[in-house]
Amino acid sequence: MQKVSFELSGEFVELNQLLKLVGLCDSGGAGKMMVAGGTVKVDGKKELRKTAKIRAGQQVSVGDIKISVEAP
Repeated sequence: MQKVSFELSGEFVELNQLLKLVGLCDSGGAGKMMVAGGTVKVDGKKELRKTAKIRAGQQVSVGDIKISVEAP
């Protein structure tokens, strides 16, 4: 399993933008397609809201990649 850390620059980041910012997709639109496909989990639960607010302390996983979201 590959682990990635992401440091927030504000209070939250939208899920589709997070996927783009860590390099899992090329654009926010592609991130929305990944979320709609049901392959993205937030804190272990499938997340289908494309612009879900991801805050510090949450874990996002896509396949074998786990993203830890940290406070600024």
